[in-house]
Amino acid sequence: MYTRFYCLFLLGLSAVHWLQAQPVQTIHGKMPAQKMGLTLIHEHVFLDWMGAERMQAAAWDNDSAVAVILPYLRKMQTHGVKTILECTPNYIGRNPRLLARLADSTGLHILTNTGYYGARGDQHIPAHAYRESVDQIAARWLDEFNNGIDGTTIRPGFIKIGVDGDSLLSEIDAKIVRAAARAHLRSGLTIVAHTGPDQLALRQVEILQQEGVALNAWVWTHAQGGSDAVRVALAKKGAWISLDGLGWVDPAERGGDSTALLNYVNAIVHLKKAGLLKRVLLSHDAGWYTHGVPGGGRFQPYTLIFTHLLPILREKGFSKKEIHGLMVVNPRAAFAIRVRKRR
Repeated sequence: MYTRFYCLFLLGLSAVHWLQAQPVQTIHGKMPAQKMGLTLIHEHVFLDWMGAERMQAAAWDNDSAVAVILPYLRKMQTHGVKTILECTPNYIGRNPRLLARLADSTGLHILTNTGYYGARGDQHIPAHAYRESVDQIAARWLDEFNNGIDGTTIRPGFIKIGVDGDSLLSEIDAKIVRAAARAHLRSGLTIVAHTGPDQLALRQVEILQQEGVALNAWVWTHAQGGSDAVRVALAKKGAWISLDGLGWVDPAERGGDSTALLNYVNAIVHLKKAGLLKRVLLSHDAGWYTHGVPGGGRFQPYTLIFTHLLPILREKGFSKKEIHGLMVVNPRAAFAIRVRKRR
């Protein structure tokens, strides 16, 4: 009996070591996932809202952007952050050359993405995506993964897609989800899906399962827009539950602990009580230097998790191990590159 338990222990330990040895793809190349350290899994540094057919990357002023963004990244680093996932997709301001400069200046590990963003009325979907097949779209993303983005050697570390929140998936949004599934099965890149409400999450899950993708390859981004019941149900199936709009919470509202912040706390506590803390990811969705706006516009800091959320969780009895899991262990498990097929 003891021999059996010991063997199972060794198998579990081997699985942990195997996962940590899997790579993540940063803008400076692959590195073992175990080197990610404290990670923010959904942030932005730069955006261009002009739309897929009007955006002109040649007009971007990266020098001005660097001057604004760097102090916020350095402030974030004082809280121990080692890695960030920059979640701005192609055709909405993805800027790999800027990210390389920021990584060089700060020493941060930065991951960028491939994929298309179907939210905001599909205005950031390029015209060719409507004409091309699912496989042709997936091939474009795989080309970036294999050969680099926009003539650089920078490769994506995850797939970022988005769907509109006011429908049960339009035809183009469903095509993008299906393309992401097929690209995952050929690359091992995790799918980060701007989603929100329950029904949009459930519809994506249907498509992923049809395509043979396991749910631990999919991140329900902005899951704070869903319900406790569906978050628990999908987490039990392996999905990553990303509570990631904290950069836009006003902690001064209602005397210090805003309703929005407490909603996050309650969602995390609910998932903990369900035994699902290992499926939770946290981030701010902050930043947003905006091209075309004087000075880049209002820039949100990347710090509220550390200054407000985590202290509240500690007051509620969250241990050092649990917080380490949320901020270090879960991100490397979510984004280590490996193909995850539905069994």
